[in-house]
Amino acid sequence: MTNYCVLGTFRVINDGRDCTPGPPKLRQLLALLLICADHTVSLDDIVAELWDEAPPKTVVATVQTYVYQLRRLIERERLGAPGEELLTTNRAGYAFHVEPGALDAEVFRELSCQSRRDLETGRPGEAAAAAQRALDLWTGPAFAGVTTGGVLDTHAVFLDEQHQRTLELRIEADLRLGRHRELVGELRYLVARHPLDEWFHGRLIQALGGAGRRAEALQAYRDARRILNDELGVEPSRELQQLHLEVLTSDRRPLALAG
Repeated sequence: MTNYCVLGTFRVINDGRDCTPGPPKLRQLLALLLICADHTVSLDDIVAELWDEAPPKTVVATVQTYVYQLRRLIERERLGAPGEELLTTNRAGYAFHVEPGALDAEVFRELSCQSRRDLETGRPGEAAAAAQRALDLWTGPAFAGVTTGGVLDTHAVFLDEQHQRTLELRIEADLRLGRHRELVGELRYLVARHPLDEWFHGRLIQALGGAGRRAEALQAYRDARRILNDELGVEPSRELQQLHLEVLTSDRRPLALAG
């Protein structure tokens, strides 16, 4: 089976062999086709991705040449089954077809959705496991090793946002499982990385409070308030203020989770 990796270093692996195309434009075109797998990518989007506002005069012929070279790669590396047409052409553009489970970005989305469903149906253990499997698919920034244009950059932003939402799902599931002490170090790191993200501040306060580290939880709230005041000129959200109040009135009990 061929595996296509876009969540980190861009790679095409077939039966353990690295079949990633070498020429930068081929890698860029293949990455675009893969992130839109099984959907048609228009010629306009391909041109915008590969050349932005300065396409060559022979742009249509050049794209056709790149597509031909990708088809040669598919055939040479036997990426598909005999007689299978992975890269198809239609009036609207080009589409690359992949088997279920072959593209890491698609597996990531499926696992993330499963994690959310598990959490919503009261199964935090399953939710945490599914979210962690999804996060483990990432080996670095999306499309690493590819020279990206505006279209791929937009997809990368979307993938990064999905990654953070999935990380939040896993943290919330772990909190519901009572893993407060285990989360403290990770949440301190995330607060340092995202100092203006109140969600991470709130989860750090919850983890410290649930671990019985009341003084540190109160300090975490003070730190969050100072950062928000200094950087944005605002007070903490109602949720953070409520968490602060719960820490003040708690007696080593885990703090209630806010949605």
